[in-house]
Amino acid sequence: MQIVKRIFIPLGAGLAGMFFLTGLYFGIMSWAEGFKAARELFWSDRWIIIPIIVGFGIQAALYAILKFRLFTPVTTTGPSGALMGASGTTSTVAMLACCVHHVTDVLPILGLTVAATFLGRYRTLFLWGGLGTNLIGILIMLFILLKERQKTIQIANRIHSAEAK
Repeated sequence: MQIVKRIFIPLGAGLAGMFFLTGLYFGIMSWAEGFKAARELFWSDRWIIIPIIVGFGIQAALYAILKFRLFTPVTTTGPSGALMGASGTTSTVAMLACCVHHVTDVLPILGLTVAATFLGRYRTLFLWGGLGTNLIGILIMLFILLKERQKTIQIANRIHSAEAK
């Protein structure tokens, strides 16, 4: 049971995160331009959008490992929850920024038009920013996990050496 839990909880969380972000992307883009346009835009930007989606899934899996203490008795998860929220939001905004200029066709409000034009012009930069925050989030959560794992190993070594005496 324990091995199944250790594998399927992070795997499920990662897949759920990936499906959520993909669904959000296609939902908003389909609403703004139609599913065919959303699919075409996704395909043309797949080189950056797919890594963002996969990175968010990895973050969700790492967060589940930390939250449910699956591999180590984590004493503190640090800022992992806030970090996942911030980088997930940044990734979502970055993915939507690449296409938000199409929303101006639906909502021609002056303020939104200016913002959409700005976001559309710098969409690749926003996508790289989203991917960067994903990578930073993954690295920080891995650091927390490895630090906690090291603490666990040190405690186990102390107990083992005390029993040997």
